Amino acid sequence: MLLSVSCQSDNFLSSSFLQSSNPSFISLKRTKKSFQNIYNKPQSLSLWISCSSLKIVRSPSLDKHVVKQNKIRFVQKLKTLLLSKPKHFIPIHILAKCRAYLCIHKPRSILSMIYRYPTIFELFTIPMPPTPFNATKSGYQLCVRLTPAAKSLAMQELNLKSAMSGFLANKLQKLLMLSSHRRLLLSKIVHLGPHLGLSPNFRSRLCNDHPDKFKIVGTSYGMALELVNWDPELAVPLKSPPVNRGLIVDRPLKFKQLNLRKGLNLKRRHRDFLMKFNELPDICLYNTSLDDFPKSSLEAEKRACGVVREVLGMMVEKRTLIDHLTHFRKEFGLPNKLRAMIVRHPELFYVSLKGMRDSVFLVEGFDDKGVLLEKDESLVIRDQLMALVAEGKRIRREKRKARINGTIVDDCDNNDNVEVEDGDYDDGDYDDGFENLFDSEDSDLEYDFHDDDNESSMLYANGGNAVFWTGDDNGDSEPW
Repeated sequence: MLLSVSCQSDNFLSSSFLQSSNPSFISLKRTKKSFQNIYNKPQSLSLWISCSSLKIVRSPSLDKHVVKQNKIRFVQKLKTLLLSKPKHFIPIHILAKCRAYLCIHKPRSILSMIYRYPTIFELFTIPMPPTPFNATKSGYQLCVRLTPAAKSLAMQELNLKSAMSGFLANKLQKLLMLSSHRRLLLSKIVHLGPHLGLSPNFRSRLCNDHPDKFKIVGTSYGMALELVNWDPELAVPLKSPPVNRGLIVDRPLKFKQLNLRKGLNLKRRHRDFLMKFNELPDICLYNTSLDDFPKSSLEAEKRACGVVREVLGMMVEKRTLIDHLTHFRKEFGLPNKLRAMIVRHPELFYVSLKGMRDSVFLVEGFDDKGVLLEKDESLVIRDQLMALVAEGKRIRREKRKARINGTIVDDCDNNDNVEVEDGDYDDGDYDDGFENLFDSEDSDLEYDFHDDDNESSMLYANGGNAVFWTGDDNGDSEPW
């Protein structure tokens, strides 16, 4: 379907072509000059827009970041649960109630997943409390905790986030400044919390550590974090990265060029549109709102792209889920067809289709090989955790070979004699897709989970209670 729009201005970017969800090409046609001379009218432009969807060119170097995160998803989820308890352990019969959060569905066993990571988790027993409800059961209950090596990495990460409290507060302050009312719902902030590098207990620590900057207020939609006072020096948009064109002689270019990631080729009409779009003057994100521009105008899209770029620049890995950004459409003044706008600007963003939900990357945050240019210290700890998981995989592989050769008759993976509360436990030879996790970083592993490890809408349960929080109502609830 083609749409023709006539513009009474020399700048065709003021047209309302944004009503198209995914324009794939734009064609401009000038009217005859004699027409303007005869009728003494301003020169007009005709704009044709195709409503067919744009094709996303895959980038394996960027997709591998999503694949890596999916490989250790279970490890991150269970580690978060363990660290939420005061003594950092959970009985297996209580952990069995958290299947929805851990994304372990029947007939898969929780114990079988724990045994797959011998360098991360370890099992131990504690005496069962003497209550009438367990009078007929054994005197000990099986529990899971982090290994000393994994717990050391977890403590390093928590200490790092505590040391960076001021830096994280400034980052969250800038996020609130992008909102029209200088406040955001806590239930929405938790979606971006791990990507921003916030600790799980930021809600209880933030206002206590920085009462001059934040306060928690009640709204009709729930509790919200409000900005009390903000520093004008923080209201500075993300600077554009320097462009290295590799020219021998430093002189002005004869033709306009568009900076695209390596291997990406666009149609000429799309390139012309992006070059004209980049010629629009920059818009101050912290002093403007969506109401300042006509709806579906190019200026509104210029601001929306700037907001998305600013938010992604705050992320530790310069990426997040598109669904997370859609939660802030109203607060940040983003368009309803946010994904279409992001796909329309491959010079700024890259959309990865890995997983059940799409991720968006800030292209300028990575080099041509997909390596993150500014690596946070928490990412170094995560890489050490992945190396620890890979070591556990090697240990399991060696034990499996020894068992096949008859060298080992039994090992820790044989759980037939373990008495636990997990009634659905059936280890067997069930293949859950985690056997070949670290064979290749560029693997096309597409094992997906039904919820994201970065989302949540519930607080941690009290560690003194015997009953742990479970998401029985829906599978999307998390203890963040």
